[in-house]
Amino acid sequence: MYTTKTPEILKAFASDLTWNKSREDKFVYLTFDDGPAAGVTDKILDILQEYDAKATFFCVGEMAERNPELLQRVKAEGHALGNHTFQHESGWKTENAAYFRSYLTCNDLVDSKLFRPPYGRISKSQAKLIKKRSEIIMWDVLPGDFDQRVSAATCVKRIKANTKNGSIIVLHDNPKFREKVLEVLPAALEWLTSEGYELKGL
Repeated sequence: MYTTKTPEILKAFASDLTWNKSREDKFVYLTFDDGPAAGVTDKILDILQEYDAKATFFCVGEMAERNPELLQRVKAEGHALGNHTFQHESGWKTENAAYFRSYLTCNDLVDSKLFRPPYGRISKSQAKLIKKRSEIIMWDVLPGDFDQRVSAATCVKRIKANTKNGSIIVLHDNPKFREKVLEVLPAALEWLTSEGYELKGL
C-alpha cells in the first residue's frame, strides 16, 4: 500500500525528514533508488544527458560494489549520490545496530551526506542516529514504477498531476523495473522541461 502523493499530515508527523524542497523556485528533484545496475542506470544516464537534466541516485551498497564504473559515471556526469543501505534493509525489520552498520558500509562506497531508507521505512531511533551524519530524504511524488499493476502511462500521469515546485520524485534504476522506468523517464522529462522545470540533484 502506498500513496502517489505524500499526505501533508505525514510530512507534519515526520517533519524532521526532507519530503520536498523549497516551493519558491521552479526546481524538481528526480531520484532513482536501488542501483547502480548495468543496462538500467547507464540507459537512464543517457536519457538524462539528452535533456541536460541532473538527478540523485540512492545507491544500494552491494550494487555500488558490483558496478564501480557506473558509480563513477554518475559522479562524473554531475549527478548526486545518496546512501540506500548496503543490502536494502527495511528499518522496521532490522535491529538498530545492524541497520546503522549497513548505512556505514554503504557510505564507505558512496561517500554521501544524503540517505533514503529503503521502502521509506525507518524507526525514530534509527532516524535520530542517522540524522547526526546525513539528511534523510523522503519524497512527495511516488509514481509507482515498481508496481506491476500500474502502466508507464499511468506513472507519467501521476507525475503530471502531482509535481510542483520543489517536488522530490522517486523512480527506480532496478533491473526488475527496467522496461517501465525507461518508458516513463523520457515522457516525464519531456513534460517537466516543457513546463519550465529545472531538473537538479539534491
